[in-house]
Amino acid sequence: MLKNKQEIIDVLQNDGVIAYVTDTVWGLGCLPESEKAVKKIYEIKKREAQKPLILMSNEVYNLFDYVKPIPKTGQILIKKYFPGALTIVTEKSDKTPDYITSGMQTVGIRIPDNKVFQSICEIIPKHVLATTSANLSHQPSAKTYEQALENMTGLADLIIEDYGYPAKGLESTVAGVVGDELRVFRQGAISLDI
Repeated sequence: MLKNKQEIIDVLQNDGVIAYVTDTVWGLGCLPESEKAVKKIYEIKKREAQKPLILMSNEVYNLFDYVKPIPKTGQILIKKYFPGALTIVTEKSDKTPDYITSGMQTVGIRIPDNKVFQSICEIIPKHVLATTSANLSHQPSAKTYEQALENMTGLADLIIEDYGYPAKGLESTVAGVVGDELRVFRQGAISLDI
């Protein structure tokens, strides 16, 4: 499906930032290990330093190294809603750098249900992206390839087309799981039911 696999890998391995479709809205991301690229995302978006990025992948087990063992409530949510429009905020492990989490001890994880996004994760090192939405802070999220081009041309190093797998246009629900406590931080595409 992806026409430019090697270009995607090269951009990311050279501290680059890519824009891509997900099942919710368009994303902007880089390799989690690249502090330079993470800084670039904050610069591109003019994003406040206290707002963390999240980690996304095509398979949940690719994210397990980045978090502490997930509480039972979180495991139930993963089984029920991954892949899909749910971001779970849970305790991070030492592998997740502070520059991704804005110094917080938690990190958001998500598995988007979009074939193009999953294909990108399949080919990149470690299969994980540090990510946020592809728009300037306080501006609406990009919901189409055209909007992503408008928002990110000249800013992102590469904008990957959606190959006919568009975003649905509604942000993910964000839920925090610490211990067995569940808190919904942002109501989005999914209404939680556990």
